Amino acid sequence: MPLDTTDFDFVSSLVLKRSGIVLEPEKSYLVESRLLPVARHEGLSSIAELVSRMRASSLNGLHQKVVEAMTTNETSFFRDLNPFEALRKVVLPEMFQRRAVERRIQIWCGASSTGQEPYTIAMVLREYFAAHSDWRISIIATDLSTDVLARAREGRYSQLEINRGLPAPLLLKYFQRHGTEWKIKDEVRKLVEFRQLNLLDSAWGIPAADIVFLRNVLIYFDVSTKKTILRKIRQVLRADGCLFLGGAETTMNLDDSFERTTFERAGCYRLRKT
Repeated sequence: MPLDTTDFDFVSSLVLKRSGIVLEPEKSYLVESRLLPVARHEGLSSIAELVSRMRASSLNGLHQKVVEAMTTNETSFFRDLNPFEALRKVVLPEMFQRRAVERRIQIWCGASSTGQEPYTIAMVLREYFAAHSDWRISIIATDLSTDVLARAREGRYSQLEINRGLPAPLLLKYFQRHGTEWKIKDEVRKLVEFRQLNLLDSAWGIPAADIVFLRNVLIYFDVSTKKTILRKIRQVLRADGCLFLGGAETTMNLDDSFERTTFERAGCYRLRKT
């Protein structure tokens, strides 16, 4: 049975309040496809029953499951490639020079999903910057969904997930076969710390970062939320740091404190010098 308007409004309001994600009415089909498995897992026959149970209960767990089901966790290794080429060829070499005294680099992936992005960064570090292995290099990876974070921490991927963007030499070097899946080796996994974080939280608890990846996230928020998130990123990003956004995202008309770099199609921004 199609989702009626009242139930859609309830779900969209909940998702907006908890995650900042805007669900337009034409996305009702998406709500149905994402929430039907949740309803069945709860032993219910329809989404209408699921919404009815949420209305009748203040149990946070069920509400959180619904919100997490509605978050988009599309990701892949070396997604769009250009940002990682800019990271390898320009951003990290420059950062290693500027941090020669501190010998420390802090990277934050703000929407890590099942872990392909932070693990990609970790592989870039291992593959091309092994000479700096004695530095304190930290990758903090956060996401709203506890389910995808659990998968990310485990570091297991299907053949289909591996086939999406991961070069064969890196697969053989940094993964081990486990049945029908591939598991990332500890030497890479230990470089990444996964944490649960909602970008709408008033305090993020993220240490000052040299490089921030927040790719393909802002497109799901309204203008006011985008501005708030960019303002808070300014508080996290060090003055000479870099922010990577998705190819369809920009800081233009949202936050004039940022300026786009010349790295081709990398979606990389720096803070304007004052």
